[in-house]
Amino acid sequence: MLSLLHIENIAIIEQADIVLQPGFTVLTGETGAGKSIIIDSIGAIMGQRTSRELIRNGARKGFVSAVFEQISPELKHQLEELGLDTEEDGTVRIQRELSAEGRSVCRVNMRPVPASVLKTLSPYLINIHGQHDGQKLMQEEFHIDFLDSFCECEPLLEQFRPLYARLFSLRSKIRELEKSEQYRAQRIDMLRYQFDEIAAAELRPGEEEELNERRQFFDNAGKLAYALQNAAMMLSGDENTDGACDLLVQASEELADISALSAELNSTAKKAEELRYLAEDLAETVTDLASRVDFSEQERDSVEARLDVIYRLRRKYGATVEEVLAYCDSAASELEDLENADDRKEELVAEYRQTLAAAREIAAELSRQRREAALELEAEIVQQLADLDMAKVRLSISVSPQTKLNPRGMDEVRFLISTNPGEPVKPLSKIASGGELSRIMLAIKNVLTQSEDVGTLIFDEIDTGVSGRAAQKIAVKLGEISRRKQTLCVTHLPQLAAMGDHHLLIQKSVSEEYTYTDVCPLEGEARAAELARMISGDAITELSMRNAQELLERAAHSKQQ
Repeated sequence: MLSLLHIENIAIIEQADIVLQPGFTVLTGETGAGKSIIIDSIGAIMGQRTSRELIRNGARKGFVSAVFEQISPELKHQLEELGLDTEEDGTVRIQRELSAEGRSVCRVNMRPVPASVLKTLSPYLINIHGQHDGQKLMQEEFHIDFLDSFCECEPLLEQFRPLYARLFSLRSKIRELEKSEQYRAQRIDMLRYQFDEIAAAELRPGEEEELNERRQFFDNAGKLAYALQNAAMMLSGDENTDGACDLLVQASEELADISALSAELNSTAKKAEELRYLAEDLAETVTDLASRVDFSEQERDSVEARLDVIYRLRRKYGATVEEVLAYCDSAASELEDLENADDRKEELVAEYRQTLAAAREIAAELSRQRREAALELEAEIVQQLADLDMAKVRLSISVSPQTKLNPRGMDEVRFLISTNPGEPVKPLSKIASGGELSRIMLAIKNVLTQSEDVGTLIFDEIDTGVSGRAAQKIAVKLGEISRRKQTLCVTHLPQLAAMGDHHLLIQKSVSEEYTYTDVCPLEGEARAAELARMISGDAITELSMRNAQELLERAAHSKQQ
């Protein structure tokens, strides 16, 4: 159960610590006081999507923390599966920090986790029932969700969903293959031409770079030959002129003749000899390079023609040779599929039939389980409705198998109702009033949560359209639920507020142009005064106080019974 809720800088709540007890806790307050903010804060720690607008004006961050005690074995097992442990005292602490930039940081027992982990844990912690659940009850496409929650058919649905997804994929592939023969023939011709054109070019990766390098050589061949020839002549000389090598030979010999006169001259002579040999090596290298400069107009034309072929293919099939080759592989693969379309289609049709048979078998079992569960759920809801002053109501849950499969099997589920004796059952959305919908939803919720592992139930203003005797019945029913699970209820009805074991007042105040929300536990006269306000408004009278006291006494008597 939820034992402590701490809120900082969330909407108009600057800071609040809400201590919660087992049993039935009611939250009351004027419209706009901040009751919905508390529900939104609880939603945040359950991993629900949040908005930066939730952060208090002027604050950089908002923070929500919750402590849960007396956790179920199922929750403990789920924590172990996620690699998380409970605190030493067996509690679970969940925190969520929201930033004005839209980021959030979630923690479970001080360990950072993604928001998806909070969503995974939330079914074991809190179940929030609000007005939107009543709206879902008006939309028949959600009726199957209520029934499936009761009959616990999720294992079968987990088997069915991948089969249904595979059927959808197979249908798409078969339809693609069933396109007109004319289109397929045209596509085959085009792909064959493209494949042959690329294959005939015999491209290879890196070829274009090599050709560009060779073309650059041709573009500079004249300058290269001239430079190498001049360098060779300057090094080796000609018939009329000594080259650098000849001069270095002469210089080396002159120095060698006097090298014995001193150590310094000997060293200088050796350097001259080394330089002479280096110059001779350089001359040989330059002469060799000059002899290998082979400028061929024919080869140049061949390179240009090859580059032109590559350029034309790149314009059609890709920005690089590698992309052109990849397109060629893709065309070959598609070509093979199209040319073998008939064989491939037969394989896909056979797989489709096999998958369809398996999916229909599971869908039929789903349908059988739903029909059995529908009868049981009808009886339990009707029993709950009798406790809610709707004893004459007849409820029928229609499970109608359809010819086509859908993501939930093959059933259409509809809740049908008759609120007056002698009248046939009709769609719920066309018959029930707002007050009746609230009670029907409460009855459904009560039945569904009996088998759930969740420890805390929250009912957010489910009293819409309800008053008088019906309100009293709802109050009694919530009291019954609270004996099984911790129950919180946000309400505007004094009958519901009086039935609570604990009462929290949400009140708003303004100080220095800022709005603040406080959460105050109420007991004794203070609680009676709040009920009196709910009965008569701000003008609390002696009569309204007596009525409030009477409500509290009747509630206490009802709980004793």
